[in-house]
Amino acid sequence: MRLRLFRMALLSCGCSILLALAYLHGSLAPGVAPFRTRSLGDVDGILSWEQRMTIVSADPVQRARRERLSRGCNAIQEGGLGGGPGGGPKRRVLSPADLKHLLVDDEHRLIYCYVPKVACTNWKRVMLVLSGRARGRQAQAIPAHEAHVPGALRSLAHFNASEINRRLHSYLSFLFVRHPFERLVSAYTNKFTKRYNTAFHSRYGTRIIQRHRRAPGAEAARRGSDVRFEEFAWYLADPRTRAEEPFNEHWETVTALCHPCHVRYDVVGKYETLQRDASLVLRLAGAGADVEFPPAPARGRRGGGDGGGRGGKGSEARREALKHFRTLGAHYRRRLYALYRHDFLLFNYSAAAFMDTR
Repeated sequence: MRLRLFRMALLSCGCSILLALAYLHGSLAPGVAPFRTRSLGDVDGILSWEQRMTIVSADPVQRARRERLSRGCNAIQEGGLGGGPGGGPKRRVLSPADLKHLLVDDEHRLIYCYVPKVACTNWKRVMLVLSGRARGRQAQAIPAHEAHVPGALRSLAHFNASEINRRLHSYLSFLFVRHPFERLVSAYTNKFTKRYNTAFHSRYGTRIIQRHRRAPGAEAARRGSDVRFEEFAWYLADPRTRAEEPFNEHWETVTALCHPCHVRYDVVGKYETLQRDASLVLRLAGAGADVEFPPAPARGRRGGGDGGGRGGKGSEARREALKHFRTLGAHYRRRLYALYRHDFLLFNYSAAAFMDTR
């Protein structure tokens, strides 16, 4: 009987131990290649992890981004900047629930952390094609609503601890990021200025107007369909917001969604260099010439340059974001920067243009 109880206790804690090993391993040095379990090589037509990393390491842009990420994580953790309102990377073991944004393609051995408002619809389309869950091979032909159907793509959170550990140690992991304030304005514009987004108006818009508009009209308070950007900013900066529930994924920080100081990312893609970085990922995935990343209009991505990630000052998205930020006083600009400061640091973005109140 005692032996049986001991075995049951050992089994119950095994998952936590395995998961802890995976995440602590990934959190030590995001920019340095860790030990990986023996991979299958390219006998099945897919490059091994070692072969993939040889290609990535030869790319100076990717090498610089991963080194920046490593230095940023070390600075945050060693400098005691782990907590706070920005969803910072505390030294802790993640649970499977923390991994719901990490999507898995077992056939091509890929892990993709999706970030809303950073081409995630198109990446989900591509992942559906790669995983064989689409009807054809043309990602662009997949309707947007089908790409976002819950369960259409498997999340890393759906696996047990040993399966999570194995994938984290042998699959190519990647994410795409963008300038935090441009992403924030894009989320506001899409969710609060479009008539069809009534679900967001009802759930968030009504609360924002009731709390942050002086003497709101009855119709505005009931419908929540005309939220102003300054009201949205006040809502984000209000301590009650995070105390009541986590941020919606469309304006949550990349740090909180993807945990880049705990989970190792082999490729860091940027919205400013989207097509080039997407081509690299597809090449590493062994996607084949018939799988293409859907072309997108140049809106908001001009000026990405060499991939430094500073954003294009002349881009339409930059101009639109700056226009919205001019409605904010210096105090709320600083509050928003405090919320997203880890994203700025880890992915080498500058907020200087947004802090100028002239």
